[in-house]
Amino acid sequence: MITFKKEKDLEKMRAAGKIMIEVFDLLNNEIKPGVSTKDLDKIVHEYIISRGGKPSCLHYGGFPASICTSVDDKIIHGIPREDEILKEGQIISIDFCVNYKGFNADAARTYPVGKISPEKQRLIDITRQSFFEGIKDIKAGSYVGDISHAVQKFVEKNGYSVIREFVGHGIGSHIHEDPSIPNYGMAGSGTKLKAGMTIAIEPMVNMGKKEIIMDGVWDVKTRDGLPAAHYENTVLITENGVEILTLRG
Repeated sequence: MITFKKEKDLEKMRAAGKIMIEVFDLLNNEIKPGVSTKDLDKIVHEYIISRGGKPSCLHYGGFPASICTSVDDKIIHGIPREDEILKEGQIISIDFCVNYKGFNADAARTYPVGKISPEKQRLIDITRQSFFEGIKDIKAGSYVGDISHAVQKFVEKNGYSVIREFVGHGIGSHIHEDPSIPNYGMAGSGTKLKAGMTIAIEPMVNMGKKEIIMDGVWDVKTRDGLPAAHYENTVLITENGVEILTLRG
């Protein structure tokens, strides 16, 4: 069911988003060679709690950590581990949710670990830009397919691919709400967007082909072993455009 947020709900979601922005800033200094993904999980968990929030991902559907840490060919849902030590030249996607007084925000970023190749940096940059291409002309009266088509068109124009099996989603008092927000599709199709809807738009982009494999219960990886990147924000639909709740204005 699609939910429409009242101003009191949005205040909580903005507060959750502000905590996430602060966490992403914090990670700029914490992500480096020699750090374990478990260390990053602990840092983020403690910071969220210190700011009055709750890590929504912890125990969600049985997920055992507060953040997802997906390195190189892991696309999403990587589980932080003590024995997973970051190495120079890798990239890592950090995806997590914060609950503040009953409402959630969801976002993801992909970071370089030390100095990375130009090819990996371009993947990060194109993935990030595909999000902004997706929301460029979005407002009340647009369709989900307008977002999906714009993301896919930009990603594929730049020689990359988007996965099909996992998509963005509505968000509010629950992490996952209707509607689904694919990163591929036809303009003018799908759910019509209305003011007051909040959605998580999250391009998941493979450097190579779109096919994926599951590595265990949670880890989603590229089938061809090439790197992937992830960029996500929680967005409020307004009459005249969008408000990004997880990005500093």
